[in-house]
Amino acid sequence: MMGRLLSASKVRKPPKVMKTTRTSIQKRTRRHARIRAKISGTKEMPRLSVFKSNKHISAQIIDDVNSVTIVSVHSREVIGKNMMEKSHLVGKSIAEKAKVKKISKVVFDRGGFMYTGCVKALAEGARQGGLQF
Repeated sequence: MMGRLLSASKVRKPPKVMKTTRTSIQKRTRRHARIRAKISGTKEMPRLSVFKSNKHISAQIIDDVNSVTIVSVHSREVIGKNMMEKSHLVGKSIAEKAKVKKISKVVFDRGGFMYTGCVKALAEGARQGGLQF
């Protein structure tokens, strides 16, 4: 009888809820928002925006005043052995397309991604192609 009374009188505590953890996508989005608050592209000096996924990388030159994409290149359009080589070729390709549109200076927007690896290779390719930033 005593055992029943003790078990009935025990009060269960609600389970502890874990704090929500931010995913890497949410962190990158927050970093990108901080960057975009500081930089903006104009017609004279547009923004070179970079997006990277696990398989591909793309770059766009954007006029933020008129909300127009002037030039864009995707890694599917270039032929390379690996992601680093494709990134470098995307940078060169976007620089060549920008020359045709008479764009020489841009503002670099790394899109919340770290400036290493593929993003750095794209930037170096764009500089070799003739873009200044």
